[in-house]
Amino acid sequence: MGFIGKIVSHILSNMLALYAAAYLVTGFQLEGGFVPLFTTAAILTLINMFIRPVVKLLSGPFIMLTLGLFTIVVNALMLFILDKLSDPLTITGYVPLLLGTLIIGVVNLLFGFGAKTVHQKET
Repeated sequence: MGFIGKIVSHILSNMLALYAAAYLVTGFQLEGGFVPLFTTAAILTLINMFIRPVVKLLSGPFIMLTLGLFTIVVNALMLFILDKLSDPLTITGYVPLLLGTLIIGVVNLLFGFGAKTVHQKET
């Protein structure tokens, strides 16, 4: 899978994750249909590609000190940035932000495992 294929895979994974979080978490609202969901997922993918690595690098000592649990805070920060940049997404409060972060992380983890399994079977 090439670079473009990986980006498309991440966008699809983020679309599924955002939809799941909006469906399961009260206070995590994603308004509109397919196009707003796609653009919000694309923005999240860009945030995760460019901003998240810098934040993780700068917060490396905290991540090591908490044995990786500070990564949840970093991911929540990325979701907070997405909330500010994307009009269709509205997160009201810290609890929906944290729950949405956990759901998005789990869905992306499962989607990543599934994509790796499919890719390994192809080769």
